[in-house]
Amino acid sequence: MNLASYINDLLYRYDCVIVPNFGGFITNKVSAKINENTNSIYPPSKKISFNKHLNVNDGLLVNYVATSENISYDKATKDILNCVNSWKIELQTNTITIGALGSLSLNESKQYIFEPNTKVNYLTDSFGLSEVESTKVDRYKEKVKPLVAVVNKKEKTGIPTFIKYAATAAILLTLGFAGNNMYQQKEQKEILANQEKALEEKIQSATFVISNPLPTIELNVVKEVEKPYHVIAGAFQFPENAKKKVNQLKKKGFKASILGVNKWGLTEVAFESFSEKNKATNALYKIQDTVSKDAWLLIKK
Repeated sequence: MNLASYINDLLYRYDCVIVPNFGGFITNKVSAKINENTNSIYPPSKKISFNKHLNVNDGLLVNYVATSENISYDKATKDILNCVNSWKIELQTNTITIGALGSLSLNESKQYIFEPNTKVNYLTDSFGLSEVESTKVDRYKEKVKPLVAVVNKKEKTGIPTFIKYAATAAILLTLGFAGNNMYQQKEQKEILANQEKALEEKIQSATFVISNPLPTIELNVVKEVEKPYHVIAGAFQFPENAKKKVNQLKKKGFKASILGVNKWGLTEVAFESFSEKNKATNALYKIQDTVSKDAWLLIKK
């Protein structure tokens, strides 16, 4: 069984894939970027990281392996654990390559060191986009010498006295017109302000009475809470069997429901759906201990 290939497939559709008793591979979206040194443009992508503390089986990988290999849930669980054990043994002395995901090794403190493969882009929105190299654009700015005013020595003569008086009179006349104009504008603004104030006082003092008002209608709108976490009871080829399963679970007290048809054409039935992951996980463990050990958690967002 090529476990790395199954993890690789799921990372295109999910942000986190947990390998039971080993760790979780997580993807984080990275925006498009430009390398100014190489003039390369990189499309948006998903960066992979590894967290060894995410090792509790959530059922996603096991169910996918069981469906792909056409084997039971228990058999898929055992096969995954066998592969994980071989990885752990090899990690004690060597660096292991996990398919197209990247390489994993241990440092001197026995801590996991994960080196992701940057050549694979798990962001489906960027499918078909690749690195683009652009040519460097050199910009040149021409230096312009500042203009120097040239004064003709012949024109540097004294200004006649009558021209000075005429210029002074023109300036005073212009200032007089400007002052008069500003005074008129100020008066107009004051008149408009008084009119607006009087209008506001009339509006505030006015009383509007409706002789026959319409009755008040109260509408209680209940917002449906999104429940993306589902504890799966099974997937059925025939819809009739899925309906029978729902009825059986409801008689046992579960809030069972049909989630729909998955990509393999099977009708999925849930014991119950939750809005919080912690509640869904607690319910999953309880159901696995008391009702069905094949139950698993499905996350739809």
